[in-house]
Amino acid sequence: MLSAPWNGWFFWAALSACFAALTAIFAKIGIQGVDSDFATLIRTAIIVFILAAFVWYAGKWSDPRVLSIKTWVFLSLSALATGASWVCYFRALQMGEASKVAPVDKFSLVLVAIFAVAFLGERPSLREWFGIGLVATGVLVLAFK
Repeated sequence: MLSAPWNGWFFWAALSACFAALTAIFAKIGIQGVDSDFATLIRTAIIVFILAAFVWYAGKWSDPRVLSIKTWVFLSLSALATGASWVCYFRALQMGEASKVAPVDKFSLVLVAIFAVAFLGERPSLREWFGIGLVATGVLVLAFK
């Protein structure tokens, strides 16, 4: 049975893409005259504050001590990867054009597919690999003259 489009994964993924696009534009404007690493710190502090307020207001706060070690390890690794990604992204934005930096950053789509096969056992279809190949090609076209 089909669920309403605003309740499914695609809706939330599309919203994520819209916010990610705005992130690039706002960040490119915001980092002018500011060290990119310091700008990343400010952005992160704001995110922590806003997200903590949201989780508390939505009644989703729970005791973090009850989480498994595995959950803590992988959430920590994810946080480290996110932080490294943000530092690199802001540095790239400071040096390059947002219209070029953002598509190269989205090469992560290709890497996610490869990593999902290698580490999660996912098996994209031929059609999905074709789409992933198109994304990779698009990144190369936009990144190199």
